[in-house]
Amino acid sequence: MASPTTWATRLRYAHSKMRYSAVVSFMKYYYGQIRYHEIAPCFYDFFSQGKLTAATWCHNATREMAPTIHSDGAAILVRKLLHYPNNPTRVFVGDVVLVRHPKTPSRYLVRRLGAIGGCEMVSTDEKDEPFVLAHDQCWLLLDNQSVSPKVAWDSRVFGPVPIRSIWGRVIYSLRTSVDHGPVQNSRRAMEQDSPVLAVELDLQALVDIVNKYQKK
Repeated sequence: MASPTTWATRLRYAHSKMRYSAVVSFMKYYYGQIRYHEIAPCFYDFFSQGKLTAATWCHNATREMAPTIHSDGAAILVRKLLHYPNNPTRVFVGDVVLVRHPKTPSRYLVRRLGAIGGCEMVSTDEKDEPFVLAHDQCWLLLDNQSVSPKVAWDSRVFGPVPIRSIWGRVIYSLRTSVDHGPVQNSRRAMEQDSPVLAVELDLQALVDIVNKYQKK
């Protein structure tokens, strides 16, 4: 018999999945992908069979995100996020996110969210004027502080990016079968993600991804 803590975790997970399923369904209707009478079946299909996470491989050849992501890469578990009208973000400052590459949209980067819309950005260089991020923008930074700001491939080089370019929040990282763990995100994010991680974390799937890429 499941403990009260286990049941509480499952209920929190079900609540998160229900909200996500509802947003997925209504967004598909909003963009004309389904008809009105298909909203309920779409909701049921995702709630019963869909997942809030996706596992993938993160390349990190130049150590931008070390030590969060190892220099030779890692398998990561990403919580998928939806950005919809009047609610542009479900991420918080301090979160590690998977974001669409600002120069090559078919590729993705892993970076830490340094600021979101409404934040005033002040440079250490007195020649740069302060500015405020627009409500639909965010500022991305590297974790590896040893990388020079002049060559850091983050917002110090390419500037702010649309918050809608964030695909998801990285919640788990695995380098080997004995070297893995949750990613340190903002406190609010980790509270929201803990039931999702408890239910959907599949270590064997992440190990398989590591083995696949290490053999190449």
